Amino acid sequence: MQDEALTGASWHQEEFDVDAYLALIGVGRGHPGLELLEELHQAHVRAIPFANVDVLFGNHPGVAPATVQRQLVGRGRGGYCFEHAQLFAAALQDLGFRVLRHLGRVHSPHNTRTHMTVAVSVGGSWFLTDPGFGFSVRGPIPMAHGARRDEGGRLFTLEHSDVDGTGRWTLNRDGELQHITDELTVQPVDVRTGHVMTSTNAGSGRFTRSLVAARYTDSGHVTITEGTRTVRAPGRATVHEEITAREAVDAVRDLGVRLVGDEPARLLRVLDGWRAAPGPADPSGGRE
Repeated sequence: MQDEALTGASWHQEEFDVDAYLALIGVGRGHPGLELLEELHQAHVRAIPFANVDVLFGNHPGVAPATVQRQLVGRGRGGYCFEHAQLFAAALQDLGFRVLRHLGRVHSPHNTRTHMTVAVSVGGSWFLTDPGFGFSVRGPIPMAHGARRDEGGRLFTLEHSDVDGTGRWTLNRDGELQHITDELTVQPVDVRTGHVMTSTNAGSGRFTRSLVAARYTDSGHVTITEGTRTVRAPGRATVHEEITAREAVDAVRDLGVRLVGDEPARLLRVLDGWRAAPGPADPSGGRE
C-alpha cells in the first residue's frame, strides 16, 4: 500500500488538484460561507460514488493524498470515507474554510475508529460534514446537541456527550445510530491505520466480504450490494430489489464506478464465489 505520505504531520494538501475536483462536481469557487459549504457537500455526494471495489479485489492502492486524487477525481473509481473525507477537507481548506478531521465508530461505541468525517467552521459555528458514509446527510448539520436535518422525511439528528473528558458526536438517522465521532486530534497516520484495518481485516464490519456501492442520483439514494438494489427517494417508501451478481456489476457501473479491462469479470467472479459459499453477510458493508 502506497501510504508513505501518511506517516508525518502534514496532510499534503498540495497533492490534491482542487480545481479538477471542483470541475468534476460542477461547483465554482466562492466565498467560504454556509451556502458554498452546502453546495459543495450536495454536489460531492451526487458526483462521486461510495464504493469498496478495490477492497474486494484485494489490491487497494492506499489512501495517501496523491492516490486519493487519482482514484476519486482522475480514475473515476469512487471510494470510501478515508478517501472522500480527505479530498473534501483539502478542497475546503483550499477554498478558505477552517476544518478539523475526526474519526469515529460505525454503528456502535464499541467498534474501532474506522470512519472519517470533517468538521467545518463557518461564521463562528461548527458543522459536521459526512461525504464518505454510504447513506448519510447530503449537507452540513450544525454541531449542536439536538441539531436536526430533515431530508425528504428522513430525519438526521446529532447528539453531543462527554466520555472520560472527550467530547463525542452521535449521528442518528430516523432514530438509529449511524456513527459516533470523537473530538480527539487526528494525525495522518491514524487515517492510514484505520484504512489498513478496514480494507484488510475480515472482521472489521465485514467490509472485505460484502459489496457496497452507493450514490445520490436523480432517482434518490441508491445502494448496491452483491444481491440487492435499494432506492431511497425523498417522501417515498424505501424500495428493496433482489438482483443477480451480474446485475450488481452492471449497477455498480451505472452508479459511476469505472471498471476497465477485465475488472467487470473479476468483480463478477468475486460475487459469484460468495454465492457458491454462502455465509452471513452485512448487506451494507458496515457503512449503511
